[in-house]
Amino acid sequence: MFNALFIIWRESVEALLVVGILHTWLKTSGYVAQGGRYLWGGVVAGLGLAGALAGVMLVLESSLPEGALEYFQVAMVLVAAVLIVQMVFWMRKHGRKLKSELEGEMAKTASSANWWGMFVVVMLAVARESAETVVFLYGLGSDIANTGLASFLGVTAAGFGLAYLTFWLLQQGGKYLSWRLFFRVTEIMLLMLAGALLVTGIDKMIGMGWLQAWSGSVWDTSALLDDSTRFGGTVAALTGYRAQPAVAMLVAYAGYWLVVLAGLKRLKR
Repeated sequence: MFNALFIIWRESVEALLVVGILHTWLKTSGYVAQGGRYLWGGVVAGLGLAGALAGVMLVLESSLPEGALEYFQVAMVLVAAVLIVQMVFWMRKHGRKLKSELEGEMAKTASSANWWGMFVVVMLAVARESAETVVFLYGLGSDIANTGLASFLGVTAAGFGLAYLTFWLLQQGGKYLSWRLFFRVTEIMLLMLAGALLVTGIDKMIGMGWLQAWSGSVWDTSALLDDSTRFGGTVAALTGYRAQPAVAMLVAYAGYWLVVLAGLKRLKR
């Protein structure tokens, strides 16, 4: 369940970042009375949209025939991997300017007294982070399915609690934890998780009879680290490690990191 905890924590911190920036702006600008209800209304609406997405996905899962459900599950695993990479790239590109961009939008909102603009900005921001969380958790699939509802709710509560604590630490001006360090460490973990989801997707495709020409094992490192053990399974879930990787997995994993590293290098220009 570590992956689920990590995703809930990381996405919640990002949502708190947006809400925190806007709430601080309202306080310092003296607009809390006028804009506060639109801010929190946007938070509730964003969570509602994400909840609706989760409901749609559950309905699809329960209504699709078995064959179509397998395709849907593979697609969601791969979509989750793509969304994680897109999120990392987006934050790498916009993270430094996020505060000034949000405050600029709010200044325009205040000058025109159009507080519904704030409502929409917050709703979309929270909905994006929450919807990404829903897709990521669905993509983790078996990691979630193998635990009970009570355990999952406990992990969710722990994720929210850790997110709030992390956000508080980040707000202390870098005294305990800097935003730069937070984003660098978590983006590495996110990219590793995306690679792991890609490998899971390829594994599912091989299990469905696809990619048979590329399904042979390249090596066997079970003697060093068996991915069927508890520790090995945790490493596999976090990094995409396989003790007996198929050719298709290695090709996809290597191609993934080549594309990601090339993209990150391009963003530095």
